[in-house]
Amino acid sequence: MKLFIILLAVFFSYSCSFDDKTGIWKNNNNTFEVEDASVFKDFKNISTTNSLFNKTITLSEDFEFSLDEPIISKLWGDNFYNKNNNTKNFKYNDLNQIILKTKKLTKNKTNNHILFENDNLFINDEKGNIVVYSVDTNSILTKINFYKKNYKKVKKNLNLIIENNIIYVTDNIGYMYAYNYAIQKLIWAKKYKVPFRSNIKISTNKLITSNQNNDLFIFDKLNGNLVKQIPSEETVINNKFINNIAISEDSIFYLNTFGSLYSININSYKLNWFINLNKSLDLSLSNIFSGSDIVYYKEKILVSTNEHFYQIDSNSGSVISKKNYPSLFKPLISNDYYFLITKNNFLVTLKPNSDDIIYSFEISQKVADFVGSKKKKLEIKDLMLINSSIFVFLNNAYIIKFNVKGDIEELVKLPSDLNSKPIIIDSSLLYLNNKNKLYVIN
Repeated sequence: MKLFIILLAVFFSYSCSFDDKTGIWKNNNNTFEVEDASVFKDFKNISTTNSLFNKTITLSEDFEFSLDEPIISKLWGDNFYNKNNNTKNFKYNDLNQIILKTKKLTKNKTNNHILFENDNLFINDEKGNIVVYSVDTNSILTKINFYKKNYKKVKKNLNLIIENNIIYVTDNIGYMYAYNYAIQKLIWAKKYKVPFRSNIKISTNKLITSNQNNDLFIFDKLNGNLVKQIPSEETVINNKFINNIAISEDSIFYLNTFGSLYSININSYKLNWFINLNKSLDLSLSNIFSGSDIVYYKEKILVSTNEHFYQIDSNSGSVISKKNYPSLFKPLISNDYYFLITKNNFLVTLKPNSDDIIYSFEISQKVADFVGSKKKKLEIKDLMLINSSIFVFLNNAYIIKFNVKGDIEELVKLPSDLNSKPIIIDSSLLYLNNKNKLYVIN
């Protein structure tokens, strides 16, 4: 089966801080790698240039945006917020006041993602600890470590998803287990031969994930039994890209480390379509695939590879557009507007149902003009749509707040550096700092 898929694939084939006084220009290492990418050459609107987009486009004076209304989020049980991997326009009090600062929750290196359910924060570390912290009582509710002594020296990379008091976990050892934190009981545990390497999605009673051999798995979430295993191309060389999964009502969308994007029927498990987004099937070190997390939105898949940003028809797999502005993160989407930050730190905004650019500019230059200093690199941690404004989070605790038209509203310094990706819960900002202390900002 794997050989058949590979033959088909062959066929189809920053840095951060601001002016020197405020400290915003600090932390000048850029960790995003540039690679090549290509896909079906005969589809319409496909860019043929390999040069990275670097054009400043000014917003038309009479242009008006209409975004989705900000929402109050109470739950963050998925690393990417929801099953589509698409975050929302979040409501935030934006008072920049500390309402909670905890003690160090763990002394070990933590995962980049934090989760939240029922007034509880969830973090995990490389020792395999899962810490459940009650924000309501300002105390650790429970601390879970599934592993026996013979795994004590093994660094664990846990993948979590939470639903209805149950934490579902896969790891880089090959274990999969479910733990009810409310009653502090292990529900089930399974050992599989190959380490898991992707996020987890839940669809009714199904858990969907994949391993480092690029096999896609569907498990019964009630007992952990294997329902279906779907092989895809196995890579010889492990790269930094982590397999990524998003789901719609009827399909699983799966991007593997080989650069292949699959659509699979969520009920029959039959292959709908697949395409390869890597530039080459030659798995040399110079051709290792890298890309962003995929987003499903209104019958489109949005994804970036090393050199291109794609819009793909989720029903057919045809490439709607392929542009030379690959994004550093998955795009923000609101009312069909796309906001993305490119690998060379341009903020690009696209029109609804189009790949026409509304405006674009280099963020570093915009900041330099705002603070009156020379341009330097910025190290960007994340971006979110908050109160209908674009919040760009920097690793050194600064936030650049752009209004929807791309003007800087203000530069705000958080109380401490960001160690985790931030989340918004009940109109407050939550994150771990570099000492693994939880900050809740109102």
